[in-house]
Amino acid sequence: MPTLVEQLGTEPLRPLVIADCVALIDTQVKAKGFMIKSAYAVIKGIKKKFVPEVVDALLDDWLGKLQPHYEKWSAAKQSSFSDYLVARSEDVAEDLLSVTDARAEKTSHTTAKKMYFKMRDGAKKNVSEAMPDLSSTLERHLISQQTAATV
Repeated sequence: MPTLVEQLGTEPLRPLVIADCVALIDTQVKAKGFMIKSAYAVIKGIKKKFVPEVVDALLDDWLGKLQPHYEKWSAAKQSSFSDYLVARSEDVAEDLLSVTDARAEKTSHTTAKKMYFKMRDGAKKNVSEAMPDLSSTLERHLISQQTAATV
């Protein structure tokens, strides 16, 4: 069975997954409070393509963190992959945030780093709340990739 990185992290799907993840982040931020909106505006103001570049840089690591969940789901397939992730949203959120935590520790963008760690306590809640949209986005791309592979 191909890994999530092999299915979603390579051409031709990678740029589509990145674009959808950036759009999802933009949508999620619009629904948040002033502090998150302001921090996001500052980050985007630092560098216009900062968010897409970060998503691109972290995508393989995020998919790697999702891989054990994907394997467990694949073994049983008692629900959709999206439903499986949503049911475990807190654990999945923590797995995804472990990647961004490590990246934030290493970044040279001090303003972004400060803002990230200032808001990290609420990040798990925000990622958990975004899990239905994130998981359905990933599942949609998985289905399209699997459909293309069988054609």
